[in-house]
Amino acid sequence: MTEKEKCAKGLLYNANYDQELIEERIKVKDLCQEYNLLKNSVAEGRAALLRKILGKTKQNICIEPSFWCDYGYNIEVGENFYSNHNLVILDCAKVTFGDHVFIGPNCSFYTANHPIDFKQRNKGLESAHPITVGDNVWFGGNVVVLPGISIGNNSVIGAGSVVTKDIPDNVVAVGNPCKVIKNIMN
Repeated sequence: MTEKEKCAKGLLYNANYDQELIEERIKVKDLCQEYNLLKNSVAEGRAALLRKILGKTKQNICIEPSFWCDYGYNIEVGENFYSNHNLVILDCAKVTFGDHVFIGPNCSFYTANHPIDFKQRNKGLESAHPITVGDNVWFGGNVVVLPGISIGNNSVIGAGSVVTKDIPDNVVAVGNPCKVIKNIMN
């Protein structure tokens, strides 16, 4: 089984020393750098480059520079997706965003998880676990979402939160660790 196949199954895999994965990361990071250097006035070029970077997109998406990801092909974004500046998505596993997702500045989504055992870490081993974000979700600035997290529809994640556990539909959640503080009644 290849390291990429192990990664897709959520197993420990070698991310740091596997040549195939290294080459894929270099390729997308070059594309991200190109995207980050494009002028805002080159809207069609920016949109086309995003579609080249990301695995699946709908029509209306906007990511303000700077934007960085590990592979790109593991990222799916829905309609009316907006991210403010300095978005980081470490997409070793699938990261899926629903429709009408708004992300504040300096937010990060991490699917990579590293072993506690330093001997395994030093061998370059890690595992990856998907992140799923529902529809109509708003992230305040400086939010970090950790591996394996699901965030429900219509929820709000407050600025500065570190999301360590799943968040249900229709809530406001804040803090480190992020906790539900309020239900949203529609």
